[in-house]
Amino acid sequence: MENKIIHISEIESEADTCRKEVLPKLYESKWTDDLILEQRTFTAGKIIVIGRKAKRQKAKRFDYLLRYSQNFPIAVVEAKKKYKSAADGMQQAKDYAQILGLKFAFSTNGNEILEFDFLTGLETKIRQFPTPKELWERLNKIDPVNPDVEEIFLKPFYPIPSKPERYYQQIAINRAVKAILEKKKRALLTLATGTGKTTVAFQIIYKLWNNRWNTKGEYRRPKILFLADRSILVTDPHAKDFAIFGDARCLVPEEGLPSSREVYFSTYQSIAEDSNRVGAFRKLPRDFFDLIVIDECHRGSASEESNWRTILNYFNTSVQLGLTATPLRDDNKDTYAYFGNPLYVYSLKQGIDDGFLAPYLVHRVVTETDATGFRPEDGQLDDNGVLIPDGIYGTPDFENTLSYLPRTKAVVNHLCNFMIKHGRFDKTIVFCVNQEHADQFRREISNINLDLVQQYPDYAVRIVSEEGDIGKGHLSSFMDIDEPIPVIVTTSRLLSTGVDVPTCKNIVVFRTINSMTEFKQIVGRGTRVREDKEKLFFTILDYTGSATRNFADPDFDGEPPLITEDEIDNEGNIIDGDEWVPEPYIVDNQDGEEDQFTSEVLPNEGNEIRRKYYLSEGSVSIIAETVQILDANGKLRTIQFTQYAREQITTLFPSINDFRNKWNDLTEREYILEELENQGISIDQLMDITKQSDIDSFDLLCFVAFDLKPLSRKQRADLLKKNKPDFFANHSEKARAILNLILEKYVEYGLGQIRPDIISVEPISQQGNQLEIVSEFGGIDEFKKVIEDLQTLLYADVA
Repeated sequence: MENKIIHISEIESEADTCRKEVLPKLYESKWTDDLILEQRTFTAGKIIVIGRKAKRQKAKRFDYLLRYSQNFPIAVVEAKKKYKSAADGMQQAKDYAQILGLKFAFSTNGNEILEFDFLTGLETKIRQFPTPKELWERLNKIDPVNPDVEEIFLKPFYPIPSKPERYYQQIAINRAVKAILEKKKRALLTLATGTGKTTVAFQIIYKLWNNRWNTKGEYRRPKILFLADRSILVTDPHAKDFAIFGDARCLVPEEGLPSSREVYFSTYQSIAEDSNRVGAFRKLPRDFFDLIVIDECHRGSASEESNWRTILNYFNTSVQLGLTATPLRDDNKDTYAYFGNPLYVYSLKQGIDDGFLAPYLVHRVVTETDATGFRPEDGQLDDNGVLIPDGIYGTPDFENTLSYLPRTKAVVNHLCNFMIKHGRFDKTIVFCVNQEHADQFRREISNINLDLVQQYPDYAVRIVSEEGDIGKGHLSSFMDIDEPIPVIVTTSRLLSTGVDVPTCKNIVVFRTINSMTEFKQIVGRGTRVREDKEKLFFTILDYTGSATRNFADPDFDGEPPLITEDEIDNEGNIIDGDEWVPEPYIVDNQDGEEDQFTSEVLPNEGNEIRRKYYLSEGSVSIIAETVQILDANGKLRTIQFTQYAREQITTLFPSINDFRNKWNDLTEREYILEELENQGISIDQLMDITKQSDIDSFDLLCFVAFDLKPLSRKQRADLLKKNKPDFFANHSEKARAILNLILEKYVEYGLGQIRPDIISVEPISQQGNQLEIVSEFGGIDEFKKVIEDLQTLLYADVA
């Protein structure tokens, strides 16, 4: 028996370069193993949505991260293979350094070392790596750390092995701790919803608390107040993240304001004052707290007119750190005026790009009454016999001035059909106009899902401020990733912030949202990722145009990969329509607290009263499917999906000949399909939209991109048998029968069936066991060659 010859490549790999060349040079410059992180991913890999399926791109991965201390990274090193130039890795090293917030980037092939210094802008060739001390001193010349606080600043975080800090959390923690240690009185961190602001707050507080920092320089632990405007924003971290503090923490007002504790958790409302009571905070000395951390600080505390601002002004000797998810806007400018520019911003767009946040599809749905308005007939009375004033009632009027039940029913029908198609147990939040509207929607959605409500009475529930403890119980179950019920939650504004529902797959917007701050908070309800629960993206169903209008804001970050628009009839069924283009964005701040309008008489802007009219009878149609995507310049464009696919294919392959030549190469063919998927183009989705389910992938793409008449898969198989008889004649009768069966699989299911392991699938497997089948072709290697030839010869006519 002849021995196989194994060829060993003498060309060194990148790993060889790292092991033999780079590490020794780092050791020579006094970088020890505890200061070097090697071959680590620092993003999760962007999630790409293809149709209604999702896949991750590769995560970003550095070769070496150099740290001055355990939690203070200072430089990144990109290593290239020995035979490549060090310059080949410099751009990636610079890109990674900028993402990681570092000022030094290195690229090396083992022999040559290039350094880029962001402090000076210089790129230089160096003989050896700088030492840790040298980099620290260079950094300190531009961004100095006070020597008096350097020791505490460089102390490690509290280790949580099951939940290590992400790179952006580490940046935020370090910048906040540095600012506090250097006696900055007010500071702000802007981190998108779902990126772990509570984790950041915990590490900042623990580090200061554990190292006995305080504003007076005394030998004691600090007094810290964690403040928010919703009870869940304080009870949840108190019970979970901050449990390590034990009896050093307390929850206000359940435990009052005992002066013996060190970390206090309270809502504004628990300690605030009003015309009927003196604020509980006044029981404490003005210099009692060393640090106040204000979560969701954009929600009122920084406004000069707010009673809550009084609390911050009272404890004016404390350091005050604000946490928010929303960048500077007209409707939160008070926040930025009070706290100043943020120390660090981690945006929704960056979170989606890194794969830490879920992307989303936007489904714009238009009812007839929202498109054209509702005008009452002459003398028409409402359900209570009250004359409805003449006029055209539009989207902002519904459920404020006019409660029009047929419109709500049409939307309920559409949502129900949507969930039947995509998942009846996908957790869904419906944002309604007010509490009354939320109850109305809950009732209608329950009545249309009787088969489920009979088994699960709480399938759809309302969670608003009036629900009290019952609402809290429903909310707790809704947030629990292991609790399937409730599925649908209706609300107004109560759930727009501070609610962590990792498995939420649908956000329904059924009220007008003119505040970008509030809109981002609502979007944030769905951005958390739970791969173990198959939650990689979510859908925003926009019934008022609020989402699509806010996406048109040029300052919005984190645009959706896909926006579709449907028009629906009075049964909630989708009907065809024209292409829709989003309206230009208009800033109009109408942010507010939970609406309380549940009676027929509503307050007007003046002293007069305004009636609310009720109509339960009538017919409403939901009246075009468009796609809105980001182009190469990062701008949203509204186009047909097939047009988008055409543009992407012709960008990759300007001519049909380019495409044909690449497709005939099996490796290139795989690259084409993978690249199209990365652009969000699914072959299955294209087949569905073009109604060309029986044609080959090649023909489908040629049809969409180059307007070529397609061949069906059966026509391709027949042409192969007719034009390439020698291919079949070279094999035995049984082998020819196997090839014909493989072609039948191709005709029925597509190109993916032509692969070596197809022999394990019936009816091919009935031709014998796998060894017997491949033996008909001369062995496994010969059989694989035949499969490759078959994949190529199918397209012999396209060369």
